[in-house]
Amino acid sequence: MEITIDMIKELREKSGCGIMDCRNALTNANGDMEKAMAELREKGLEKAEKRAGREASEGRIEIYVHSEGRLVVVLELNSETDFVGKSETFRELAHELALQIAAAAPKYISEADIPAEFIEAESAAVKARMLAEGKPERILDKILEGYWKSYKDENVLLSQKYIKNENLTVQDLINEKVSALGERLILRRFIRWELGETTREKEENAE
Repeated sequence: MEITIDMIKELREKSGCGIMDCRNALTNANGDMEKAMAELREKGLEKAEKRAGREASEGRIEIYVHSEGRLVVVLELNSETDFVGKSETFRELAHELALQIAAAAPKYISEADIPAEFIEAESAAVKARMLAEGKPERILDKILEGYWKSYKDENVLLSQKYIKNENLTVQDLINEKVSALGERLILRRFIRWELGETTREKEENAE
């Protein structure tokens, strides 16, 4: 299939990646836009893994205020260089992450943030409840697996569906920007304040 300039332009606008990266992804996907996007996301993840040892201490602190001051989100998003940290793509990502946190109210950044003691206690409680309901013991592990998947999808930021595109997770969104910007990005921590609720602040790498 012929890869046209318009196709490359469309993919570049969607992904933020360079022209050659978009052309190659479209060629490999035989013009399939979704497959090309998936390849670029995968490359973004590979880039993050390769650069995992590099320090990322530049970036910005994003502040988002919603509903006339009734809800505030503050987050720290880091990059390796000041140049990337001041780029429009980076600023847009920081803002999108703040909107996500405001709308979806995650409790944690990554799965690794969930306290082990909470997982142990909650797992025991779920199993006890299922047994009390007459569920066979042989299927409890399967039920528990589904319970934790649902819990993480709802409460872990990187596992949540991106509010503007449910075909992506927040991790997918970050991977796309890593691919576009060419360096490691870290969501260091966030605070979500809402009237009547307690402060939530979590820290973990988003690579």
